[in-house]
Amino acid sequence: MVNGDESSCQKYGVPLYGAAWAPLAVWDSDSIDTSKVKGHVVLAGGGGEGRSGIANALLVSAFDVDSNSLSDQPVAKLGTGCDLPYRIAVHPGGEGVICSLPKSCRWFEWEENTSDDKHGLSLKSSEKVLQQLEDVGQQLALTFNHDGNLLAVGGEDGTLRIYKWPSMETALDEFSGHSSVKDLDFSPDGKFLVSVGSGPGRIWNVALSTSDEVFGFCRFSRGTDAEQVLYVTAMRDKGGNILKWNTTSWTRMASKHVVGDPVCAFNVSPDGKLLAIGTIQGDILILSSGSMQVQTVVKKAHLGLVTALAFSNDSRALISASLDSSARVTLIKDKKKKDLETLLEA
Repeated sequence: MVNGDESSCQKYGVPLYGAAWAPLAVWDSDSIDTSKVKGHVVLAGGGGEGRSGIANALLVSAFDVDSNSLSDQPVAKLGTGCDLPYRIAVHPGGEGVICSLPKSCRWFEWEENTSDDKHGLSLKSSEKVLQQLEDVGQQLALTFNHDGNLLAVGGEDGTLRIYKWPSMETALDEFSGHSSVKDLDFSPDGKFLVSVGSGPGRIWNVALSTSDEVFGFCRFSRGTDAEQVLYVTAMRDKGGNILKWNTTSWTRMASKHVVGDPVCAFNVSPDGKLLAIGTIQGDILILSSGSMQVQTVVKKAHLGLVTALAFSNDSRALISASLDSSARVTLIKDKKKKDLETLLEA
């Protein structure tokens, strides 16, 4: 169990609802040595449209892996007026960020900032208007597929939409079967989309635009194995559980109770080896995806419930965000190295 370094956790003055890492594709690799560029995270949050005095904004913060520290102030900030930025999805090809607002979704583009041989990132409003997502109400889930050519959005009204990107040609637009769609994820090959909300989860065949199977939060494994695995969180009498499903036979492979508190955030690492969950008590747990054994626990990582979790592109770090206005980066220790350190300490 760890509590984390103080510099790895920063408060930014606004309740945070979304968090993601900037992909390396943002940088021009022909002119910049990306191995020397700091990691950047984008955070979304604010006080809403009330008179709280808390601004609504997208924040960009820098992360230095050597010192395990987040910048104490955002390196860039883009206000969104009276509209609360709720969920965000970063395009894997580095094109930009889509953000859900109370009544619509808006597209933002990355902007490189270079000064004194330092390379930073910011976001700017885009001239690209997502007409298909204007006046559609609050969208609770946003995700791109691995190749970045499909975008799925799930609404508070239960509507599920899939668009071809960047043309925004509609591939699916129908009621999901949930009273509201709370989480979405594409399979690594882009053939399936899983949606969860109220009632049973659903698996959608993207090509046929049909619901194939009816089964918390959901994520497909990102590993390179031919066998695709789906992880789903579920709340039972004893607390939060993780279920592991085979996506060929749609049979349950395993089920494990992992925490006594309700799970409010969940993600899978890009290499498919790790799972991360956040609880309403502000705790973070990192587990092995194979054994579903807990490897790291950060107690009270946040003072409020965890609203978002995202692994870095290389699976070596985890960003978490909370309603308490804090963002934290937890470094992933190599399990073999960690076991050796534990043995030496003993």
